Amino acid sequence: MAQRIVLAGAGHAHLEVLKALAERPLADAHIVLINPSRYVTYSGRVPGWMAGHYDLAQCRIDLLPLVRAAGVELLEQPVAGMDADRDCVACPGIPPIEYDWLSLNVGGETDVSWFEAAEPLLLPVRPLAEFAERWQTLLAQAERERAFRLRVVGAGAAGVELALAAQHRLCSLGSGVAVSLITSAQGLLPGHGGMAVRALERELRARKIALVRGPAAGTESGVLLPTGESLPADGIILATGRRPPCWLSLSRLALDEEDHVQVDAQQRSLSHANVFAVGDICQRVDRPLAHSGVHAVMGGKVLAHNLRAAAQGGAYRPYRPKPRSLYLLGLGDQRALASWGPLAARGRWAWRWKQRIDERYMASLTFATKAGRG
Repeated sequence: MAQRIVLAGAGHAHLEVLKALAERPLADAHIVLINPSRYVTYSGRVPGWMAGHYDLAQCRIDLLPLVRAAGVELLEQPVAGMDADRDCVACPGIPPIEYDWLSLNVGGETDVSWFEAAEPLLLPVRPLAEFAERWQTLLAQAERERAFRLRVVGAGAAGVELALAAQHRLCSLGSGVAVSLITSAQGLLPGHGGMAVRALERELRARKIALVRGPAAGTESGVLLPTGESLPADGIILATGRRPPCWLSLSRLALDEEDHVQVDAQQRSLSHANVFAVGDICQRVDRPLAHSGVHAVMGGKVLAHNLRAAAQGGAYRPYRPKPRSLYLLGLGDQRALASWGPLAARGRWAWRWKQRIDERYMASLTFATKAGRG
C-alpha cells in the first residue's frame, strides 16, 4: 500500500518540500498538505507592504498550482491537535487523519500573555493574515486622527523592520506620529554584531523613533515599563517572539520546557522517529539554532531529502547551517541594513539586493509549478 505522508502547515520549509516534489515526484506515496488556506503570506515582504512599496497580492503565495505540480493533496483546514502515539492529526469537524510519516511546519503564535489587558489595541504579528487585516484598520484610524501613538514591542529583526515600515507609512498620511520601539531583556537586535546594532541606533535617532528598554506589559491604555512609567498608545504591534501552538502540549511528542518539539540534526522528533518538525515550533537538541527564514528555507531542502529517504528507505542527511547568515533588514524607506557576522552597512543598494532575493524566491515557486507540469 502507498505510504501516507502528512505535511502540517505551509511554512518556508514545506514550500521547499513541494518544490522538490514538483521537480521529482515521490512514487508510491499519498502526500497531504494541511493548511488553513490555499494562500500563504510571504513574511519577507510584509514590512515592504506595510510601508506601501508592495500590494498585498505581491506578498501572497497561491499553494494550489504548487501542490498540483507536486502531486500533493491540499486540505484547507487548521491543525487542531495530534496524537503521536496513534499516528494521527486532528482537524476541526472531520475524522482524524492518519499518517505513516508526519512533518510539522505550522509556524508559531505570537505570545500575548503579558498584553491581554491591551487586547483592543493589539496587532500580534502572527498569524500574518490577521495582522494584515488589523494593520489596514489601524491605517484608517490613523488617517482620521491628527496624532497617532504606535508602540512596537520586541526589538529583534522582525520588530525593527515593522517599526521602521510603520513609521514610514504613518508619516506619509500627514498626521503627527510618535513611534516607540520597546526591547526585551535581550536588548536591540540580539544575535547581531555590534556594527549592526550601532547603525540601527543611529537610524532610529535620525527617524525620531524612541528606543525604550523593556520588558513591557500591556494595560488598557498602552504599555507599562519596568520603571513604572506608562506609555499611552493608539496601537501596539507585538513582535515579541513566537510560541508553539497550545495543542502541541498534548501531542505526546518530546518537548522542551517551552513546548518546542525536540529534534535531532535530521529534524526528527526525539520520541517518535516517524515525525519531523521544522521552523518555529521545534528546537534542535544538538546545537542552538535561531528561528529564522534563512534556516527554514535551507533546512527545508534537507527535509525534502529526508522525507524521501524515510518513505523509500534511504539514508538521512543532517542540516548543517553555515556559521554566519546574511540578514537584510528593510528600513522602511527603500533602504536596508545588511548584517553579516560582525559587519554591517546600510543603503539603497541593500534594499535592491533584498528585492532581488525576494523576487528570486517567489519566482522559484512559479518555476517549480512549470517543472511539475512539464
